[in-house]
Amino acid sequence: LLDNVSKLAGCTLFITGASRGIGKAIALKAAKDGANIVIAAKTAQAHPKLPGTIYTAAEEIEAAGGKALPCVVDVRDEQQIKDAVEKAVEKFGETGIDILVNNASAITLSNTLDTPTKKVDLMMSVNTRGTYLTSKACIPYLKKSKIAHILNLSPPLNLNPLWFKQHCAYTIAKYGMSMCVLGMAEEFKGEIAVNALWPKTAIHTAAVDMLGGSGIESQCRKVDIIADAAYSIFKKPKNFTGNFIIDENILREEGIKNFDVYAVKPGHPLIPDLFIDELPDAVNKEMGTPDAAPAFKEGKQAPQPKAASGSVAETFRIVKETLSDDVVKATQAVYQFDLSGEDGGTWFLDLKSKGGNVGHGEPPDRADVVMTMSAEDFVKMFSGKLKPTMAFMSGKLKIKGNMALAIKLEKVMTQMNAKL
Repeated sequence: LLDNVSKLAGCTLFITGASRGIGKAIALKAAKDGANIVIAAKTAQAHPKLPGTIYTAAEEIEAAGGKALPCVVDVRDEQQIKDAVEKAVEKFGETGIDILVNNASAITLSNTLDTPTKKVDLMMSVNTRGTYLTSKACIPYLKKSKIAHILNLSPPLNLNPLWFKQHCAYTIAKYGMSMCVLGMAEEFKGEIAVNALWPKTAIHTAAVDMLGGSGIESQCRKVDIIADAAYSIFKKPKNFTGNFIIDENILREEGIKNFDVYAVKPGHPLIPDLFIDELPDAVNKEMGTPDAAPAFKEGKQAPQPKAASGSVAETFRIVKETLSDDVVKATQAVYQFDLSGEDGGTWFLDLKSKGGNVGHGEPPDRADVVMTMSAEDFVKMFSGKLKPTMAFMSGKLKIKGNMALAIKLEKVMTQMNAKL
């Protein structure tokens, strides 16, 4: 872990969405230096599924050595943002704010036809508009600060169509935060450092549990890695601006070599995060060539991926040949696959009954996990050409049911890859 060096002692951080998760982790890291934290979040009362409020976060910040100002702020409400900024200036002094962290975000990973307009509006207004308005309210005070940082928790601007295909609205809304970095870094060059930070792998938060279900945490890193990366950025001068930073990369520059300390389950395979082509390398292969990215810049048509060899029926035939009592005993689950496109339909894989079974149509017993994807991606996934975690995080694979049992299937597929 990255050591604190008291760089932020007496500084004031305005953090949106700081009542839990990544926002709170950044707040606690700064609090260890003796920083002042404005907890700008809308959770004043406990949520039935998500732990933590602005008041419980304030208690933890004070216990860590910082000073806390809990403020009820919905970043869609410009007046609430302005009121919180004024309270910060009144409580912590004339400069008011030294660092702004735009962390509040809304996410819905669904395709165009399946995304309700209400969800589209929520993502646009929280992610893009909220970031813009909060920055606008804080900038006059940031200009007076010697530290003067804006940090948006948003991804690098990657125009690979893969990241738009399955969740276009979310990508647009999240990229809006990144475009704020692009514009404001140039607009306030020399006055305020404006950067973006994004994780290389999935980060374990309560929100990820809600999206991915039970068992997903073993494939994630802890929020500590984002907190350490953010702290590393805050230590840099104002001329460090306009950067799209990946957490692991900046921590390597700090001399950190052992990243297992950040893993929820050290040694376990990690889910790559969205918008980063390099994890895994197979993403570029999905686009047809490792050199696909420059084609986007030149406005050329991206190469189309080639169809995987084999068919769904053939894949299931080979899967059936690999089944054994040991596999069934270790898995104990029934999987249903709803496949679209040519050679699609409904299929099942029964890893509960003695010896196991596969077949076309719905399973004889109720499925523990239902997976929805294209037939082409299904064949790729079982043959090892598409990682299930990558398919899930990029929206190619939708999962209903027991996520822990879905993760078990990934281990089974790994054993089958050689024969497929």
